[in-house]
Amino acid sequence: MSKRNVLRQAGSDGPPSFEDSKNRRQRARAAGMNPNYWYAVEYDAAIKKGEAKEVIFWKESIAVFRGMDGQLNAILNRCAHRQLKLTGGEVKGCRMVCPYHGWEYDGQGRVTHIPHDLFGRKMPKFRVHRYPLKVRYGLIWIFPGDPALAESRPLPHIPELEGPDAWPCVPFDNTWTAHHSMIIDNVSDFTHEYLHRAHMPFSDAKLLDMQVEEDRVSLTYDSKIGGGKWMAPFVDQSKVKTDRIDLCYDYPYQWSNTGGKIKHHLFVLPIDERRTRAFFLFYFKALKIPMLPITIPRWVMIPVLKIANKVIFDPLIGEDGWAVEAEQEGYDACYDAPMAEINPAVHEFQKLTIRKWEEHLETAKSQPAVRIEANCDAPA
Repeated sequence: MSKRNVLRQAGSDGPPSFEDSKNRRQRARAAGMNPNYWYAVEYDAAIKKGEAKEVIFWKESIAVFRGMDGQLNAILNRCAHRQLKLTGGEVKGCRMVCPYHGWEYDGQGRVTHIPHDLFGRKMPKFRVHRYPLKVRYGLIWIFPGDPALAESRPLPHIPELEGPDAWPCVPFDNTWTAHHSMIIDNVSDFTHEYLHRAHMPFSDAKLLDMQVEEDRVSLTYDSKIGGGKWMAPFVDQSKVKTDRIDLCYDYPYQWSNTGGKIKHHLFVLPIDERRTRAFFLFYFKALKIPMLPITIPRWVMIPVLKIANKVIFDPLIGEDGWAVEAEQEGYDACYDAPMAEINPAVHEFQKLTIRKWEEHLETAKSQPAVRIEANCDAPA
């Protein structure tokens, strides 16, 4: 048998943890994402008044609920009493109610009402963690890390999606059984043209430039963009330079720019080592009516993009989803196989992912997160 096993051996517990990883790929595939950034977790329109939803950031369950006043809140999805998930309960007025004993939590995570007997004690003080929350670009964003850092870490700024002349955009998402680093590798690595041979969103890609600076890896590919049979009819080649694309892993976000007129952002929500929700925002300054040199009016672009998401992007991104899920399955079986990656950009993506997770782990050693607080006169 070779010194490095190609297949997982019988009795193995699977891929190693971050601490036990032997090489860069293993460390990248076990790393979480630094929580001291804003993460998209759900659509604003998906949570109505009086509703709550569970979202998960790296194995931590969060209850996002909207009170009857319309205000959104995000608190730890655990009752301080018996640790049941609060999302199993209901929203009463502007409070989240635990389904077990009816304890009520306000938007700050404080227990404000206990409906049963307190056994002669005064109202105890219980609190679960509250997460800073904002809404932008139709998405709900949560800051899972140190709340004191939330205001100093800006949300992604996409000027094309703001103001009266905002470009049309219809976000969509997928949840895949794959580690978040595999998805980042996929969307910025243009060597997988063969996977998309039926749609041809890009072709003949050659890496022209790569810049690594602080928390960013920027790439430029010489490539034919949007030349497939479904996309090409909508792109006015006389007005958009489609022979080059800029991409960036601007941790923890990813984006691309083709000719200043075709752009996208990807926001990943890491659920755990094998699950990731990915929010895609494709936006265009203008598209043309197929076979005519006429720009599609701005007022009909939203319905056009809704159709495009179903007809063009869902099948295309679905191929990427199939690939990363297959890669996860392959990695689980062959995590100790020799590394065979030749794209230098992928090496840099993984280095950045590892470094940012190491930064978080180092901070967590000295400043462990306190998620549930209790102060009452009950016996220990």
